[in-house]
Amino acid sequence: VHNLPPGLEYLNQLDRIIIHQQVELLEAILGTETCSKYEIKNHLGQRVYFAVEENGCFDRNLCSPIRSFTIRIADNSGREVITVNRPLRCNSCWFPCFLQELEVQSPPGTVAGYVVQNWDPFLPKFTIQNESKEDVLKIIGPYTTCGCFEDVDFEVKALNEMSTIGKISKYWSGFVNNVFTNTANFGIQVPVDLDVKIKAVMIGACFLIDLMFFENSLDGL
Repeated sequence: VHNLPPGLEYLNQLDRIIIHQQVELLEAILGTETCSKYEIKNHLGQRVYFAVEENGCFDRNLCSPIRSFTIRIADNSGREVITVNRPLRCNSCWFPCFLQELEVQSPPGTVAGYVVQNWDPFLPKFTIQNESKEDVLKIIGPYTTCGCFEDVDFEVKALNEMSTIGKISKYWSGFVNNVFTNTANFGIQVPVDLDVKIKAVMIGACFLIDLMFFENSLDGL
């Protein structure tokens, strides 16, 4: 435990992580994109971390689903423990040389791992990599991310893509919430003994999946 990155000690005990986007009243009323804020909780609903997205107004409103961002994740004492960086890149299977990639740092300034989009004509696919860019896990989504009044699951798999060890779920939270706001509720389920740095990278993967597939207010209905 003493060798864990500062602030990630709590992740060592978790096999389920809940990410709840806070409702932005201005965004709900005017339809403009504001900087997203999230609470990261354990399965009992207790807040573990607080996350804030940083980027420019131009990125949020004109580049919305593919916008670059920095998400700073702090513990309950206000100490920044995880930094998630996403550059502006293409979001189309027709441009396989310039797909999504996201870097997760913990502590800030030290790379913990990466999320790399893999080209596939039908399924959303990603690879989770460690700090040395060695492949660790795969994430494979469904053919359609329109949940039709149900949760949408992205399966976390071993590198051979045969065995499923967890999932990232977009929770359907009701008609009014999905139509009138872009608030997101996600759950991450992984083995409790998974490396805490990889758990931090999974949190970054959750933010990336949210923006890529659920940024529009009607997604997930």
